[in-house]
Amino acid sequence: MRAFYERQPDLVLLDLELPDAEGLDILATVRALSDVPVLALTGDEEEGRVAALRAGADDCVSKPPPQAELDARIEALMRRPRQGDLRPVVLTDEYVEIDRVRHRVMVLGTEVALTPIEFRMLATFAENPGRVLGHGQLLEMVWGDRIRERDEVKLYVSYLRRKLGGAADVDPVETVRGVGYRYRPRLVTGRTA
Repeated sequence: MRAFYERQPDLVLLDLELPDAEGLDILATVRALSDVPVLALTGDEEEGRVAALRAGADDCVSKPPPQAELDARIEALMRRPRQGDLRPVVLTDEYVEIDRVRHRVMVLGTEVALTPIEFRMLATFAENPGRVLGHGQLLEMVWGDRIRERDEVKLYVSYLRRKLGGAADVDPVETVRGVGYRYRPRLVTGRTA
């Protein structure tokens, strides 16, 4: 990860079956830091390829891939437009601090444990404060696809609200009826014990 941050590569070829680290965790960290294309290498089983794509890989190929196919997949990924370079490592506002490198979230000084998807969702909201994000936009920005159901967005927004509200009485996301969600963190008031 240090080399990734220092070198800022144009593409990451990531073997998910690493001897000393969890490949999907590295993939989640790379995805949180950057929109760099990620081509995942995995075993021949369909389950591993599906998990890689759902975790944020742009493409996935079984090992060992034929060299011509690998080259073609890399070329295809390099043709896709990118949103920008590395994102800020730490995002902060008056309530929340999001550290992408350490995969750590602090809410009013209290650390909150989030899953990789919850983490990406919170980071996506924090990068777009005050902007209304529709279900389709969130599917694209958080999961990297629009294949999933809108209900999955609702579910993860509820997880985020529950975790941040339970840790520090902060409600980070406002529902904009019929449109989507807006990141506008605020203290929860009038809560009864």
